[in-house]
Amino acid sequence: MFPEKEYFDLGAQQIIERLERIEQLCLAIVPPNATISPANEKLLDNYDVCQMLNISKRTLQRYRSLGDLPYQMIYHKTLYKEKDVREFIARHFNKFRKMKKRE
Repeated sequence: MFPEKEYFDLGAQQIIERLERIEQLCLAIVPPNATISPANEKLLDNYDVCQMLNISKRTLQRYRSLGDLPYQMIYHKTLYKEKDVREFIARHFNKFRKMKKRE
């Protein structure tokens, strides 16, 4: 057996062991049966939603506080379902269009 192959095998084994430890730590944080969102549903963060709506972080906070825009807190991170954001846009921008027509 070549010495290089022995070193390679030893290094590969150490990498595999580390990856297994990392996997165990990840499973301890988020259990494999925990569902955050269905696989086909995209989650957006504050930055994404602010960009979509062209609003500031404070305005987004106000929408959350008023209960107008549903959200989820996952490990101290605020996330929004894309479907909920689209429904919010449809609801609120329809009101805005109606107000513009009256003027």
